Amino acid sequence: MIGNNGVIFENNQHESKHFDKLNRNITDEVFALTQEYVTNLEALNKDSTPIHVDEIATSIAKLYEKIRKVVDWQEDNVLRRRAIERILKRLLFAKDLRIPIYKQPEVDSLAETITTELVRGGHLPNDEVPKESISVVSKSLTKYQYFLTQSSRNSPLSIKKQANFYTFILEIAACEIEEILVKPIREYALLDAMTKMMESRINLSPTVGLTKNEKEQQIYIAVCRTLFNLDDAFIAYRLLNFRFPDWKDLSDEALPARLNEVIDFWNNLENILRHPLAKNFNRICDQNDTVFSLLNDFLEEAKNKPEKIIPTIEDRKKFKQKISQLYDKRYNTLKKRLFRLGIFSTLSVFLSNWFTFFIVEVPLAKFFYEEFSLFTAFIDFIIPTIVMFLLVMIIRAPSEKNREHVLKVVESFVYKGEKKKFYEIEIGKNREVLSKTFYVTIYLFMTLSVFTVVGASFYVAGLPLTSVIFDTFTISLTVFAAVGIRNKSKELNVDDKTSFYEFLLDMIFVPIANVGSFFASKWKEYNVFAILFNFIIETPFALVLDTIEGWSQFLKDNKASIR
Repeated sequence: MIGNNGVIFENNQHESKHFDKLNRNITDEVFALTQEYVTNLEALNKDSTPIHVDEIATSIAKLYEKIRKVVDWQEDNVLRRRAIERILKRLLFAKDLRIPIYKQPEVDSLAETITTELVRGGHLPNDEVPKESISVVSKSLTKYQYFLTQSSRNSPLSIKKQANFYTFILEIAACEIEEILVKPIREYALLDAMTKMMESRINLSPTVGLTKNEKEQQIYIAVCRTLFNLDDAFIAYRLLNFRFPDWKDLSDEALPARLNEVIDFWNNLENILRHPLAKNFNRICDQNDTVFSLLNDFLEEAKNKPEKIIPTIEDRKKFKQKISQLYDKRYNTLKKRLFRLGIFSTLSVFLSNWFTFFIVEVPLAKFFYEEFSLFTAFIDFIIPTIVMFLLVMIIRAPSEKNREHVLKVVESFVYKGEKKKFYEIEIGKNREVLSKTFYVTIYLFMTLSVFTVVGASFYVAGLPLTSVIFDTFTISLTVFAAVGIRNKSKELNVDDKTSFYEFLLDMIFVPIANVGSFFASKWKEYNVFAILFNFIIETPFALVLDTIEGWSQFLKDNKASIR
């Protein structure tokens, strides 16, 4: 566990009955991983009353969530949390606007609404989430509602910082609510295990550059980003829990002091997440995340027979066969998942083009006495789509040789006595000024060259000059999404080798993708479609779903009375 000053991991001293009297040849970290997982699985197997929502309303809500997926342009692993944030923002909308007659909704009502809507929207399984979880969510919301209220009263923060801190608290609240409802015991165990194992394999030179806790903290952040592609909000939530061990059980008396500590933590968060050495830790962890992705698949598959987990791992031949099967399964689905991700990203860009075309490009063109023809309008919409399609099509899955390489690396992490690969990060080593200037110059030249070619293509096609400039920069969003998808195609690789073909692609696309990364962050911040859906469409839509569910239940009750 991460302590007040960083990361300190402690083994769970409680051993499940499945671990007694085993002559282990597996590493201590993998044994602790399986021990923690099975023990927590046993704790979850208790009686409960599941939450049920109407199937008709659920079908409509799921369709809406699919539309949201396109509108929001987000990864699968954050969709549920973004749904929680949307619900919180919708229910607290009057507070956001500082309406004087605003009355805070009761936390019990908030908790029930959030849980029910998540089940109804397909983010949580119907008839599986215990109703008892609602009271836990309610207790959690009490803390966050206090922070939201007090952060706007006598706060040392400026108005802009207050708004950003308000968003931060909502994101952290969404993380805790998701944790309560989903109980990601396997994911947490894997994050801790990979962090401990990578900490022993990464050396710093000189060793005095970072403290032990700072090193472990940066490794944990890198593991979160590479293993499960987790975002900054989740990482911040986990760091808060590590820094304040009583975070989930804060007493009312502790809240005022803790608010100031959270503000200090938030002010320093950017420095932690954007540490100068973060890219080094990310690169190394990215080379080894395949091992833990396969372990994740293995634990998930074996969750219904936890007593067989350790014996299977102990049997090297049997475990290798199982990991081979899981690798093949991931390999066979990789292209489909990448293509589906490409489709959603392309659709999001395509939909945003409709908005920007009529709201931005057409008015700008008319202001400068220019017009769109049917052909130029077609080009304006189709080029980003074609670019995304082509970039997705050139993505290649790993070669056949990669399979055996992965199996060997898995064994090096799982079994004692296997040869380990160590990594070294040199702290404070800077390239010579002349060489660094040369690389930066080439990078800027490539960036300008790509933008020039793209802009010239739009200009030759006859688009108005304003749209040429606008589309040249917005197409970087498409390239950014495509590069991100290509990076995901490396999920089964256990090295950072780059072919000459990939080197050429990086020269062309990485510079423009970095520009796209900047615009993507602004898109998420100022996504007009998302705002429209949140406050104009989503509120009445939720009311309609409540009405449908209530009417359906009314009909069921009356039908049941007919004899």
